[in-house]
Amino acid sequence: MPAPQTRRTTLHTALAAVLLLAGIFVAGAAQAAAGCRVVYKVASQWPGGFTADVTVTNLGDALTGWNLKWKFADGQRVNQAWNATVTAVGDQVTAVNASWNAAIPGNGSVAFGFNGSWTGNNAIPGAFTLNDVACTGGVVPSPSTSTPPPAEPADPMEIVAAMQPGWNLGNTLDAIPGETSWGNPLTTRDLLRHVKSQGYNSVRLPITWSNHHGAAPEYTIDAAWLNRVREIVDWALAEDLYVLINLHHDSWQWINTYPSDQAGVTARYTKLWTQISAAFRDHPAGLTFESINEPQFAGTSGDEQNYQVLRELNARFVEIVRASGGGNADRLLVLPTLYTNADQGRLDALTAEFDALDDPNLAATVHFYGYWPFSVNIAGGIRYDTVVEQDLTGTFDRVKTTFTDRGIPVIVGEWALLNWDHNRPGIIERGEFLKFLEAVGHHARTRGLTTMLWDAGQFLDRNQLRWRDQGVHDIIRASWTTRSGTASSDQIYLPRTGAITARTLTLNLNGLTFQSLRHNGADLLRGTDYTVSGGTLTLTAAALTRLAGNRTQGVNASIEARFSAGVPWKIDIMSYDQPAQTSASGTTASFAIPTRFGGDQLATMEARYADGTNAGPADWTPYKEFWTHFQPDYTQNSLLLKPEFFAEVKDGTVDLTFHFWSGARTSYRISRSGTTVTGSPS
Repeated sequence: MPAPQTRRTTLHTALAAVLLLAGIFVAGAAQAAAGCRVVYKVASQWPGGFTADVTVTNLGDALTGWNLKWKFADGQRVNQAWNATVTAVGDQVTAVNASWNAAIPGNGSVAFGFNGSWTGNNAIPGAFTLNDVACTGGVVPSPSTSTPPPAEPADPMEIVAAMQPGWNLGNTLDAIPGETSWGNPLTTRDLLRHVKSQGYNSVRLPITWSNHHGAAPEYTIDAAWLNRVREIVDWALAEDLYVLINLHHDSWQWINTYPSDQAGVTARYTKLWTQISAAFRDHPAGLTFESINEPQFAGTSGDEQNYQVLRELNARFVEIVRASGGGNADRLLVLPTLYTNADQGRLDALTAEFDALDDPNLAATVHFYGYWPFSVNIAGGIRYDTVVEQDLTGTFDRVKTTFTDRGIPVIVGEWALLNWDHNRPGIIERGEFLKFLEAVGHHARTRGLTTMLWDAGQFLDRNQLRWRDQGVHDIIRASWTTRSGTASSDQIYLPRTGAITARTLTLNLNGLTFQSLRHNGADLLRGTDYTVSGGTLTLTAAALTRLAGNRTQGVNASIEARFSAGVPWKIDIMSYDQPAQTSASGTTASFAIPTRFGGDQLATMEARYADGTNAGPADWTPYKEFWTHFQPDYTQNSLLLKPEFFAEVKDGTVDLTFHFWSGARTSYRISRSGTTVTGSPS
């Protein structure tokens, strides 16, 4: 959500009104049921200005385009909007969908927001209409002559396709020892309803059972735990979500000892799946089972034995579930590759399992966290480049060729980047992350793969039921149906002093056409403010000078590149001073380099010994792992070298090079003697 250009004291927050509006059936409107609900929230307010968030839920039949209308009673005005085009004639306001969020399914929602101005009062609007139908929270059904809704899909390929897209309730029922142990709140039906409203059609419920059952030989599952799992499953199904449940961290807690304790693991595994199968045997086909999360085994001779062990456990799982009868006789069952990895050998081994089982109601699952150096920011992997792209397309191509082309549906049961984390900002640069998200959605969609976002709390704030970064959700959601344009960067850095020159970005059109460049809701002038030649966008010196304003350190302005489809590409115009560092002393347990960042942001760090060889952990590369080995602290003007870095640094001198996103670099030399560390610019 764009913020006001200047920080202001918030006088009023979380003022909300929910207008529950019943739709009135309109003859001639394709005989469609209509109805809607609007949540209009004043998220923040200051003298003369405010930010509003608006969520529209379509309670009727699916819409392929929408407009929301309301009237301001106190003369408020909209100054800047996002995720919709907002216009006004007097006090009458109309918000029209963007190209990428035009479709709202039945019971689906769309959100937009705006910054506005007010004088006197800032009353919540009293009424809204969606496509000229009043919103009151109810719906008039279609006439009885309407075509009945399609039956729930029964074919495995159709079921898995209907599960797209999916979302993981991560670090919750899988947390050890209990649901809230890893920082997430108790799951509510409101959460699942919100997930559905955001366009998701399935939820994966990772579940760790090892702390919730009794001793051998019965391994009786705690009744309270099983009831809690059943409650969440039932909530999700009631919200029209497909559900997948599994044995999750059990994989590394005890299942991994199968090679050395086959009898014990088999007994426990059999008892658990027997009880789970019995508990859910009469649940609808919208519930699916996954045998094991990320199967892994200790003490084997290698992959061939690993494949054999997994084959035995998967076969036992299928046998138990099918024998339990009821809905389990033909329930969709999901089998993982070894480690849920998509290397060809892992895929081939699972294919052999499918052939041997000869069960028509099976699906395969793999996980995808991207090219590892990019996923964690190590080895200089700071950009979404051709190497990262080829890793993505190669993975999805192998999965498609091995499974989907042979009629075996595939669920990418977890996907994200490993170190995208709101608690550790800056590891992955936001624009590079957005390019990755857009590409995953496109390549999965064109290959018929169902994806389930791994969300351990880093995407959706479950307390507020709001996306931590609305732009991240927007590009994910757009990727389910269309491409979005991007650019070589989402930042343009300008020196804080001296003349400003023209700057260029390379547009990644992704099959689209460039349409316009906007600032604060107004189009910039093509030919005057910018030019486009082929895939090159050039912003003129005059435009950048105007946008930079007083050139304070950091973000001075944000502009949007708009394309023929998808979400706009946001570009921050930033002013910076050359980063500078000073001398420091400390220990291997606590060493901080005083750093004036000057409005710049750290990208990566190199470490080399005096002889030029790589220093520190992961000595196959000079580029160390962001946050694990080094960490910027912008609020304290310091750059931390972590104990994990010094754990593998020899006594002597180490030359460090810090790379910043502006292109600036600083050089720093540290000297270690035992646990004592000193450093100075070099």
